[in-house]
Amino acid sequence: MKTVLITGSTDGIGKQTAVILAQKGFSVLIHGRNEDGCKQTVREISSLTGVKNLDYFVCDLLSLKEVYRFSEVVKKRYGSLDILINNAGVYLKDYMLSPEGIEATFQINHLSMFYLTLNLLPIIKPAGEPARIINVSSTAHASKMDFDNLVKPVKYDGHKAYGLSKLCNILFTFELSERIKDKNITVNCLHPGVINTKLLKAGWGAVGGFFGRSPQEGAKTSVYLAVSKDVENITGKYFSDSKIAKPHDIAYNKDARTKLWRLSEELINRSGYEMV
Repeated sequence: MKTVLITGSTDGIGKQTAVILAQKGFSVLIHGRNEDGCKQTVREISSLTGVKNLDYFVCDLLSLKEVYRFSEVVKKRYGSLDILINNAGVYLKDYMLSPEGIEATFQINHLSMFYLTLNLLPIIKPAGEPARIINVSSTAHASKMDFDNLVKPVKYDGHKAYGLSKLCNILFTFELSERIKDKNITVNCLHPGVINTKLLKAGWGAVGGFFGRSPQEGAKTSVYLAVSKDVENITGKYFSDSKIAKPHDIAYNKDARTKLWRLSEELINRSGYEMV
C-alpha cells in the first residue's frame, strides 16, 4: 500500500484529493493547522470511503519551528513516503509577519514547503516506480521575479505577494527536479483551476456570482500526477487540466531558480534552523 502526505488537506482541494486517493487504496496522511479539523477530516474520509488507513499531523506552516517538528514526527512514524503533495496555500489581504520575521504569504506558500520537502526527502523513496513530489501552484503566478519584495515588502499587496509565492512554487519545482534527478523521484507542479475555495473567495470574491469550479474538479490534476502511469517518468513540468502547460518565461530562468534556493536556505539558517 502506498503512502501519501497531503498538506492543507482538511478542506478544499486538499481534502478532495485525500478522499479520492483514499478511495484508490492509498494510506493517506492528513495535515491541518488544528487538531479538531484534522480529526474531523479523518472521520469524514473514513465514513465516506470505509478506509481506515488514515493518519493526521498538526502544524501551522507560519512557523518554521513547527515545520521542523512536523517533518521529524512524520519521519519517526513512517519509514517511507511514496508521494508528497504540497497543497497548502493562503491568500492574505493584510500584511503579516511570521514568528521568524518573514512575510507570511511567502513563508507559508513557499518557504515552509521548501523546508518541509527537503527535510522529508530522506524518506521519500520509490517502491518500484518513481516516488513523486507534487506542488500546487497557480496560473496566477507572477510573470516577473521581485526578490526585493519577498521577505519584507516595502508596500504590501496581497495579490502580488500571492503571485510571487506561486511563482516560487514553480521555480522550486524546476530546480528540485534537476537536483534530485538521480534519486528516482519525480517533481512536478500544477494549476488546479479556478476553484470554489476559501482562498478564491478571500482573494478574488465572486465575479458575476461565479465562484469557480468545485473542489472535486480542482483535485483532478493533483490526483492525475499522483497515480497516472503516463507521468511516471516525467519530471520538472508544470501541468494544467492534467496536461503539460507553459508557465511564464521567468520560471525557466536558471539564475532566478538558484537565487531563490540560496535565499530560502539563508532564511532558514538565519532563523536558527538547519537543513536536515
